[in-house]
Amino acid sequence: MSYVLYVCLQDEDTIAAFTMDAATGQLTPHATVPVAGGPSVLAISPDRTVLYVGQRGLSALSSFQIDPATGGLTPQGTLTVPHAPTFLAPDRTGRYLLSAAYQGGYAAVYPLGADGAVGAPPCDTLATAMGAHAIQTDPSNQFAFVPHIARFNDNVLEPLRESVGPNMIVQLKFDAQTGRLTPNTPLQVEPQTRLGPRHYCFHPILSVAYFSNEQGCSVTAYRLDPATGTLAAMQTLTTLPEGFTARNTCSQIHLTTTGRFLYVGNRGHNSLAGFAVDAATGELTALGQVATEAVPSAFGLDPTDQFVFAAGTATGRLASYRIQGETGTLTPLTTYAVGQRPAAVLATQVGN
Repeated sequence: MSYVLYVCLQDEDTIAAFTMDAATGQLTPHATVPVAGGPSVLAISPDRTVLYVGQRGLSALSSFQIDPATGGLTPQGTLTVPHAPTFLAPDRTGRYLLSAAYQGGYAAVYPLGADGAVGAPPCDTLATAMGAHAIQTDPSNQFAFVPHIARFNDNVLEPLRESVGPNMIVQLKFDAQTGRLTPNTPLQVEPQTRLGPRHYCFHPILSVAYFSNEQGCSVTAYRLDPATGTLAAMQTLTTLPEGFTARNTCSQIHLTTTGRFLYVGNRGHNSLAGFAVDAATGELTALGQVATEAVPSAFGLDPTDQFVFAAGTATGRLASYRIQGETGTLTPLTTYAVGQRPAAVLATQVGN
């Protein structure tokens, strides 16, 4: 058994692959794989044999077979799409690949080949609104959600340009037999303030989903009704320290596989915010922030819940941390120079 970490280098048209030492978290460069058109989004099949890549410049998505011995990548197929994928996620069976298109304002479902390869046109496309930022199915594989941010093109490296985004979560039903998406009732969950829901993850046991809020600089826990597939907000906590008022937006959100700890990226404050998760209720308790590379748009956790790897979009560097098992606090380890505009980070186990 071995562990591999992949980093999309958008401005270099490559994916950098590293082997990871399971005891220390140390990364060793393994390979670079050319991917034309600005690779910027990553996802992996449920059986960990196929890597999916969204290309921002080319408006395409591709799939690569993962070598179970080395983690090496072999191209399977590429499909040109109308708008670049902002987010990719296979359904729970691995038969379909779901995609959110920020600029296109829609969600799409692509059928996958028997080997997990992309190549066929979408079997379903559902219009939502511009600013669609993510999509994935819930643990039952019956429902999906599409969060929409509250301000468009909100780049913390540029002056604030006020624009009003949808600021909502679209609730959908998913048919795992046909790959079809249909509106749920109600169709929208609208936060009372301009939180700008961006990315989300599900608790592994409890019926709870956690959303990072791009403009709200916060995380919201939602109770998920497993019968209806609808969300109800139960708690919102800031990701920033008290007194911080400078420009900031939240990026990705990741939960440990055990569901004990949750982390959210702060772009502007340039930190990772940590939270402890109550095992009975799913409610959060803030653990504070740890400094990281500038503009951490992408980060990832390793499959053993021991390490976090955060990419600095503005620095081209990757910072690593050890998760303290009892407290969830992050201890800085090493920083690596990885390349221009690291836009996605994914760590996985390969082989058995």
